[in-house]
Order: sequence, then structure tokens, then C-alpha cells
Amino acid sequence: MATIALPARLTMGDAAATLAQLQQALASADAAPVLDAAPLQALDTAAVAVLLECRRLAQVAGKTLTVQGAPVKLTELATLYGVEGLLGLA
Repeated sequence: MATIALPARLTMGDAAATLAQLQQALASADAAPVLDAAPLQALDTAAVAVLLECRRLAQVAGKTLTVQGAPVKLTELATLYGVEGLLGLA
């Protein structure tokens, strides 16, 4: 199981660069990559979008993605958009 730490900041301005980094990390990860969201301190809805894209990329590669250590704000945003179950935050 490969654990991939998210950055401290994941907002609209950071999303493209962060997604590119995560895409590379997911491609080299084993079948059950784990995204560690605990480092997230500054985030907006772009964080939810990036995580959803990571989930999609993992599925396409036949991998099961897990998100752990989600801060309250991330869980609240995912719940607001009805995707907490998709991200395993329910």
C-alpha cells in the first residue's frame, strides 16, 4: 500500500499542478494507493475535484483509492456536493 501525502494547500490556483503530481504518484503506486489528506490546511472546492479525478484515474488503472485523514472542511465540502461516499468520507 503506497501512501501519498496531499500538500498543505489545495485550492483552485494549485489544482492543476497538484493533480499532475498526484497523477504521477498514482501511476507508480500499487493496487491500493492511499491519499493522506491530513496535511491539508488551506482548501476549497478544487480539492474535492482533484480527489474525484484521482479516484477516476485509480479506477481506470484498476486500483482502489482510499482517502484518509480528511480534515473537517474537506468532509463538509464533499458532503455539500454529495460525493462523500465516492471519496470514502461518509
